[in-house]
Amino acid sequence: MIALVSMNGSKFYLNPDLIYRIEETPDTVVILTDGKTLIVKQSAEEIVDLIIEYRRKVFRQLPKDERN
Repeated sequence: MIALVSMNGSKFYLNPDLIYRIEETPDTVVILTDGKTLIVKQSAEEIVDLIIEYRRKVFRQLPKDERN
């Protein structure tokens, strides 16, 4: 899960596997696979960095024989 902040300042956690698309219009809009949209304070680049770090963390936890 990645931590994001909504425009009203509340923090929430999102499963990045549910993200279909991220747009900046200029607000950052996260569009989920079910079509729901979320407007967040983070930039698209920050969200991508959070997703990369999340995936690295998950990958490190896999047994070595499952990494390839």
